[in-house]
Amino acid sequence: MTPPSRSGSASGDEAFEEPTVSHLNSEALAEALRQRRESAGLSIRNAAGAADVSFMTLSRVEAGGQPDLATFLRLCAWLRVPPETFFITGAPRDTATPEVVATHLLTDPRLEREAASRIASVVRDMYTALASEPQTPVTVTCHLRAAATLRPGVPERLGELLVTMQDRLMELEAEGAL
Repeated sequence: MTPPSRSGSASGDEAFEEPTVSHLNSEALAEALRQRRESAGLSIRNAAGAADVSFMTLSRVEAGGQPDLATFLRLCAWLRVPPETFFITGAPRDTATPEVVATHLLTDPRLEREAASRIASVVRDMYTALASEPQTPVTVTCHLRAAATLRPGVPERLGELLVTMQDRLMELEAEGAL
């Protein structure tokens, strides 16, 4: 099967709709934390203890930093709101996957420019040969900054959370609520 081109058609005739991209709204999370903490009359240190996160972590997140997954889930529990509250959906990325890979390869200090270009060329060729349209629409995607440092079991819980979020979003979309 021919992968969809960037111009918007799969094999020339079929329309291809790219999935939307969701990301964490750090500003909304920071504001919700600040409001909850201030309404409870808590210092950052006391609020951090109540939320079971470190003082520095809460301070960083209130300043707009992105928390790791475990911290994010603890903060959502402390706020008593579902995690999907802080995800916003944006336009699809303009850059194709092979180009993202090529960019990373070209900036790798351990690779000569020619070697990085050759690897990128192989990735582009393989992607073109093997990529196909997704069978189910992707409603939610996210990037995990610390994926390599996750504790055992966290990826599975994250997967379950994302599936639950996607199912709910699809229900809302079917009901016309989105």
